[in-house]
Amino acid sequence: MNFIVYDLEATCWMGRPPGGVNEVIEIGAVKVNRYGEIVDKFSKFIKPHVNPYLSHFCTKLTSITQKNVDQAEKFDKVVAQFQEWINIWDEEYLLCAWGDADVKLLRSDCNIHKLDDEWLVHNLNIKNQYHSLINAAKKTGLKATIKREGFEFTGVQHRAISDAENTAKIFIKYVDMWRF
Repeated sequence: MNFIVYDLEATCWMGRPPGGVNEVIEIGAVKVNRYGEIVDKFSKFIKPHVNPYLSHFCTKLTSITQKNVDQAEKFDKVVAQFQEWINIWDEEYLLCAWGDADVKLLRSDCNIHKLDDEWLVHNLNIKNQYHSLINAAKKTGLKATIKREGFEFTGVQHRAISDAENTAKIFIKYVDMWRF
């Protein structure tokens, strides 16, 4: 079994998005084997379709530029590359994210692009399970959790590959304790 610890970044605005739609603009992931070893990484930008221009708020929050997404491929191409990297046809896998927003966003983009989303059924909400494991009364964000666990947050916050790598630190620490 491979564990795909991933994070997404999406189009965003201060307030409600135009047309009510947020779209994936970056996928970052690390592949963790059953022994808790990182065996591979995936990182790609995506050109948004519904709202092709990033807001100033989005660029400031994520550090993703208009040039990054303009030079990227569209969602259908990148998600096909992501599925191939995961090897959804030949390998057992579990998609693991910090919360449930990322899988909902992937489903939404699959719907927008009229793509099958059955490959998303195998997923684990690390945030919920982590807080249950440690009997936390209050859920904390990724950066605070990294600090609580004695790790240093590395990379750039709100960049998919950095957030995926940091989430993987928590996942690996508790690799034998996740329920799926």
